[in-house]
Amino acid sequence: MIDTSKIAPEIFWHFTSDTLRDGSPIPPIGEWLIFPGEPAICERGLHSSRHPMDALIFAPGKWLHKVEMYGITEEDPDKVVGKGRKILSTIDSLDVLRQCARKYASDVLHLWNPPEFVVEYLKTGNESLRGLAWAAARAAAWGATRAAAMAAAWAATRDSSWAATRDSSMAAARAAARAAAWAATRDSTWLAQRDYLLLKIQEEFNK
Repeated sequence: MIDTSKIAPEIFWHFTSDTLRDGSPIPPIGEWLIFPGEPAICERGLHSSRHPMDALIFAPGKWLHKVEMYGITEEDPDKVVGKGRKILSTIDSLDVLRQCARKYASDVLHLWNPPEFVVEYLKTGNESLRGLAWAAARAAAWGATRAAAMAAAWAATRDSSWAATRDSSMAAARAAARAAAWAATRDSTWLAQRDYLLLKIQEEFNK
């Protein structure tokens, strides 16, 4: 019996592959999954994150679930653990993560002089240009702020496997933030990138 007073009122986020980490099936939408023991963060129990960018750090696969949490016992800056987790809805996150990576890299294009096909790929996602864009960004000379801007483009043009998509989204965001000239700007850029990712994910869930 679920004690409704122990259901956290916030929305949380959780990534999976085609199964849970222990190989068990993904629970049906709307069904509580209950952990039978005492949760311990990073060790056992049911985990999730308050922000999709934090959940992405631990993502084993492309399926992003919007979830509720029950009986939260511990919290770190990037995750929580509790006794119960219920999926409210699910999306395939591949496309939205690649879109965000391209957006982060596009935001700092003005800090270097990229070939036109790099600009076009980052703005349109035209897959026929991705290989050329990756090679151009990878081969460019590295140096300070300019280097961070090119690193963002390189990350955003990596291959479309799940691991590359997950890593490129984080790497492009961090590189674009590093490309900002001052610490305060980097901080605000990172927060803006987190906000943008949340916005695009929410839009995808609302389709």
